[in-house]
Amino acid sequence: MSMNVVTLLYLVASVCFIQALKGLSHPTTSIRGNVFGMTGMAIAVVTTGALIYKLAGGHLMGLGWVLLGLVAGGGYGAYRAKTVEMTKMPELVAFFHSMIGLAAVFIAVAAVVEPAAMLEGLAKGAAIPTGNRLELFLGAAIGAITFSGSVIAFGKLSGTYKFRLFQGAPVQFAGQHMLNLVLGLAMIGLGLVFMFTESWPAFFAMLALAFVMGVLIIIPIGGADMPVVVSMLNSYSGWAAAGIGFSLNNAMLIVAGSLVGSSGAILSYIMCKAMNRSFFNVILGGFGGEAVSAAGGAKEQRPVKSGSADDAAYMLSNAETVIIVPGYGLAVARAQHAVNELAEKLVHKGVTVKYAIHPVAGRMPGHMNVLLAEAEVPYDQVFEMEDINGEFAQADVAIILGANDVVNPAALTKGSPIYGMPILEAYKAKTVIVNKRSMAAGYAGLDNELFYMDKTMMVFGDAKKVVEDMGKAIE
Repeated sequence: MSMNVVTLLYLVASVCFIQALKGLSHPTTSIRGNVFGMTGMAIAVVTTGALIYKLAGGHLMGLGWVLLGLVAGGGYGAYRAKTVEMTKMPELVAFFHSMIGLAAVFIAVAAVVEPAAMLEGLAKGAAIPTGNRLELFLGAAIGAITFSGSVIAFGKLSGTYKFRLFQGAPVQFAGQHMLNLVLGLAMIGLGLVFMFTESWPAFFAMLALAFVMGVLIIIPIGGADMPVVVSMLNSYSGWAAAGIGFSLNNAMLIVAGSLVGSSGAILSYIMCKAMNRSFFNVILGGFGGEAVSAAGGAKEQRPVKSGSADDAAYMLSNAETVIIVPGYGLAVARAQHAVNELAEKLVHKGVTVKYAIHPVAGRMPGHMNVLLAEAEVPYDQVFEMEDINGEFAQADVAIILGANDVVNPAALTKGSPIYGMPILEAYKAKTVIVNKRSMAAGYAGLDNELFYMDKTMMVFGDAKKVVEDMGKAIE
């Protein structure tokens, strides 16, 4: 296979990746986007395999190792994708990000140890060109940060580990930012030493600091900010791949990594706007502390109006317009199918039903959209925050299922830790029904004034059971 053919096939794969991103921008075209993505990756993998076979002089041994890796990795990936629960999807995404970062580190280490075998056109024993050393430094550093940061994010998202760094509450200590700054400057300094001198000790010392940096920039982040972390690490993994692509002179890695990196950065910016966070603070790992500070201390017990599923069903049946606000509690209870069935019964009775989606509802960007799509909720009933907020004031009932911070009116109060964060304006509805297991605060650790309003009725219990009981009462 000539290099011209390789370049052409990589170009076709790149176009497929671009079309995949375009398709994944909306639920109605997401299946087509996935098909484009899988097609592009298949073309890239087959082309790279053929290129490796050619570079190995037609020997099958090297290609055999590649195929073994593809079978092992692809098989495991297919297994995880098939068996993962929707509530565990954020952890799976963090795990995949960590693997991308680690792959970038391994490739960079291989290129430093055996440059002639990894870098095209380099004779055995020749020095690595300065430009390649810069690319290896950047790719390895970003990859190491992505790996260790994603491991911490995985633990925080899972919420099942007792290890302190894996718990949802931020880990903060005096001088934390100064330590990050010193380690960051030391990492850059060692990288530059490697770039100018090709010093192995400097490279591996830089790599060690990068692993530590990945941990330090994620541990001060609390659960309320985890959707931003997921998109940020997604961006980092892309830039790591792109950096290694430049080192290996692999156009496919450069294009694919740049697409992932830029789209992840744009998504991070959108998430920051949705949470009133500073984009640069996110990049530097300096966010998440404010919200948690409000969580400490005992909370005053305040009375709330509570009712049963039958009471809620009566209100819903007599409404003309109902807006459903899904949250992470719905995902935990796996109640999306029950919600869709309830909505279908309401629509059959002539009630207008719409879903309101906050950009950071759940634990990763698009979490609620994926859940509703899995339950085959009609796309024309699902609306993003900016499109639905103006309709809450005319809605007869807003029913909130497991959401908390994204509907908290505290975001409108100056001095609140979440002040300025755009929220779904459910508090404007004529009647509000809130389903939660308890009065526990959300990730931000704040009481929600919406729950104490006269117009609000709390229905406590597992979301799936409560919604199913509502559906039975409507029949």
